[in-house]
Amino acid sequence: MDRHSRRVLSWKLSNTMEADFCIEALEEALSRFGRPGIFNTDQGSPFTSPRFTKVLLEAGVRISLDGRGRWMDNVFIKRLWRSLKYECITLNAFETSSEAREGIGRWVTCCNRTRPHSALGCRTPEEVHTACARSTWRRNPRQNQA
Repeated sequence: MDRHSRRVLSWKLSNTMEADFCIEALEEALSRFGRPGIFNTDQGSPFTSPRFTKVLLEAGVRISLDGRGRWMDNVFIKRLWRSLKYECITLNAFETSSEAREGIGRWVTCCNRTRPHSALGCRTPEEVHTACARSTWRRNPRQNQA
């Protein structure tokens, strides 16, 4: 999730605590949206695994792990999970992982594209993220070349 725009950049669904699906989501976000200055996560085992942190370090991304007294660092993602749980998963009671993947995908797309946030001036996360990307492109066109 991009903290500024609250846009979900990539997500994966897994029924294990392995790091593989987290690494896939991370690599997808990095390839689609570029390198963030800092990556904030909690201290769950998939996110602290050497394989996961290696991807970040090789990309030149600073890593911030939530610790004692750092609850604000991860508040946006915690709110996202809470909303996903109560607005999507609990209401739909998916029976299979493919149903869950499809339903969660629809919910994430709706949140990114059609759900305005008052904290974003009643704009959607995608609108804010796109506007920021355009302004960065104009400021640093050489840095953003493909």
